[in-house]
Amino acid sequence: MEQRSATAIVIGGSIAGLLAARVLSDHFTQVVVLERDALPETVAHRKGTPQSHHAHALLGQGQRIMEAFFPGLTDTLVQQGAPLGYGRFFFGGGYFARHAQTLPTLYVSRPCLEAEVRRRVRALSCVRVVDRCDALGLVAGEGNRRITGVRILRRQDGAAAEILPAALVVDASGRGSRTPAWLEELGYAAPAVDLVEVGMGYASRLYARKLGDLDGDLLINVAPTPQNRRASAALAQEGDRWIVTLAGYFGDHPPTDEAGFRDFARKLPTPDIYELIASAAPLSDPVPFKFPANQRRRYERLAEFPAGLLVLGDAICSFTPIYGQGMSTATMQAQALQACLAQGPVDLERRFFRQAAAAIDNPWNLTVGNDQRLSGAALPAPKRLLNWYMARLQLVARRDPEVALAFLKVGSLFAAPPSLLHPRIALRVLKGSRLVGSTSAQGVAPFVQKSSS
Repeated sequence: MEQRSATAIVIGGSIAGLLAARVLSDHFTQVVVLERDALPETVAHRKGTPQSHHAHALLGQGQRIMEAFFPGLTDTLVQQGAPLGYGRFFFGGGYFARHAQTLPTLYVSRPCLEAEVRRRVRALSCVRVVDRCDALGLVAGEGNRRITGVRILRRQDGAAAEILPAALVVDASGRGSRTPAWLEELGYAAPAVDLVEVGMGYASRLYARKLGDLDGDLLINVAPTPQNRRASAALAQEGDRWIVTLAGYFGDHPPTDEAGFRDFARKLPTPDIYELIASAAPLSDPVPFKFPANQRRRYERLAEFPAGLLVLGDAICSFTPIYGQGMSTATMQAQALQACLAQGPVDLERRFFRQAAAAIDNPWNLTVGNDQRLSGAALPAPKRLLNWYMARLQLVARRDPEVALAFLKVGSLFAAPPSLLHPRIALRVLKGSRLVGSTSAQGVAPFVQKSSS
């Protein structure tokens, strides 16, 4: 996209905004990132990312794309202490077998990852990060048909509102994005919103990590079932730490007192996380958070939209956190932005929203489909049949590494959900399920196949 004499503005300096800035730096003379928070110079939590206190996952696809944007990122984070290795997955009432071809995963805290990405973005000569700055609204010209800038207010004594002109504005301000209201102020319709309520509450705590914990595994991921709608993840982090997040749906939330936190973990469908925290030294108090609903804004369905404005990241779609899809889906949207800019400015907005929607579809359908199953809501016959098949697949995946790997490729966003219906996988599921058909998903003993890597 030939915009070398132009300025682009990104609203929001979190992961999605930093990714957008990285992509825009290839196409604009100047990229300005606006962030409300005072951005730390070191690894630290900040007010604008309250979820940074909780477990975060950079899924395989997200890690691959982020590495392409920032070559050497993984090695740098490993040098900073982020561990690289394998995990164990407890789905449908049992542990999955592990395939010898399973790729190692990078385990890193959100503050550490964001700090390194921010450092690299700030090092780009055309990027300027302006923190302690509020975006007050959009500036439009040409009868409101094109966005020409952003009205801002710097958070400093005596500051007055000012206008920053731009050829392109990207809103990456998160779930609380004000773009729908700004569109209505300009005479446009706000996007329709899909909401799937989950009533989730979770709490996270840091623990000291010892050599030999979990026999060297770096993750336990415990997925909820309709019979036990509690979930948990214990992830290794830099600094020889575990971060343990406990979560529950529809009001069944983990307490934040010592006894209550442990008791919630004790009632998970596997004892491993309880046993881990019972023997580990706590490094922090439990920190709570609530997440009411999956939310997706359907910008791709709007009949009219101003030129010069895009929306990216949680500002389009935010997911139930236990699936770990947020950061990785943001990288996929940034990749879509990269492809759209390379094709030129004509009809950029419509092209981007369509490609972003395509990137979101698979993780959205995975999350919403499972959350609806957990809710106990009445489902049409095709979905009931699919749920039956997925329950059998998860049962077989405990003994069949090929089936387990196929499922985890979908979960890591390397493959689309229909790949699980491929005849090669379906045949293994149907044959394998006959061997365990008389055993319920909750009654089979856990099975872990250690990697040969």
